[in-house]
Amino acid sequence: MKISGNEIKTGMIIEHNNDLWEVIKTQHVKPGKGGAFNQVEMKSINKNTKLNERFRSSDSVERAIVEEIEYNFLYEDKGDYYFINNKTFEQISLKQDLIGEKSKFLTEGLEVKLGIYNDMPIKIDLPNQIECKIETTDAVIKGQTAASSYKPALLENGINLQVPPFIESGDRIIVDTRSIEYIKKI
Repeated sequence: MKISGNEIKTGMIIEHNNDLWEVIKTQHVKPGKGGAFNQVEMKSINKNTKLNERFRSSDSVERAIVEEIEYNFLYEDKGDYYFINNKTFEQISLKQDLIGEKSKFLTEGLEVKLGIYNDMPIKIDLPNQIECKIETTDAVIKGQTAASSYKPALLENGINLQVPPFIESGDRIIVDTRSIEYIKKI
């Protein structure tokens, strides 16, 4: 499906330069001289490279039609991750390099959306927020306020992130899976 350059949004999959690209960031720019354009940062799905490109509203881009199907995570075995479709009971396996850092958030029964393009899985979307447990974190420094600074913490799944000073080891928190940032304490 053809779309104009100013319709490109974050999260879209587009066909450009004979490759599939996932749009990471977009910024609409209106310079003092000349026409406006959309500055787009993209990541290649096949080659794992990044590209910055300018698209004017007169440019047309092919948007890839990606079917999103809900699957539940089953288990991991030697770098292969297995998922099941709850409607058809079809099982599918994905390699570690397709899932990337998101694999640390996968727990048995977690519902995810797989992006399927030409009968091939090309991306995985986790729920935006996931509950995690703090494994270890630094002690609070006297005089430190919640608004002033954050401290490092290690989650039970091995991910490092920054948390407010009042968070302690053993606390359960909500983490944003897109940016891997602390949201709130439970």
